[in-house]
Amino acid sequence: MTDAPGKTDTAHVDAVPDFSQAPAGAPADYFRPTDDATIAHLPPVPVITGYGNGPVPAGAQVPVAAAPAAAAPAPARKPAVRRTRKARLRLSRIDPWSVMKTSFLFSVAFGIMFWVATYVVWSVIGASGLFDALDTFIQSILSSPNDTTPVRIEDFVNTNKVLGVAALIAVINVVILTALGTVTSFLYNLSANILGGLELTLAED
Repeated sequence: MTDAPGKTDTAHVDAVPDFSQAPAGAPADYFRPTDDATIAHLPPVPVITGYGNGPVPAGAQVPVAAAPAAAAPAPARKPAVRRTRKARLRLSRIDPWSVMKTSFLFSVAFGIMFWVATYVVWSVIGASGLFDALDTFIQSILSSPNDTTPVRIEDFVNTNKVLGVAALIAVINVVILTALGTVTSFLYNLSANILGGLELTLAED
């Protein structure tokens, strides 16, 4: 049903408040102009929300947006606990060639140390006068009135012979230790195929 032309439906016209009139109960100087100092001390105007872009009806209770609450302090972070990482490994096979080379180098180093230690010990014994005391003791036991030949231990055991024997023992040790290391690696590989080998647990510092 349409309205007659020339007539206005007042039911659909929003009431616009008259801002030229002072509200009820306002003081007499309501429209008095204020200076800048007074404006600076006025409280902030509350923000009106809830009615969109249309006019606010007279006498309506307009909700005012509340001021945002202060942010709560962030909880203190606990210090991170560092966990020790562990890895479980299994030694399933040893390379015999690498074991042979390693055994050879270690046995050569051991032979050199043994030869040097023998020379040092023999030199200390000779410088201490022990051989002279032994020669005198043996001479007093084995001497006879008819035999005046002096007895000297150095004629039977001297420095060259002792160092030669030490070198021979060092060479024999090199061969034996190298062979034992290589054979041990083969035996370990055979046992690892049956039993699974040694298990190692590695941990990070």
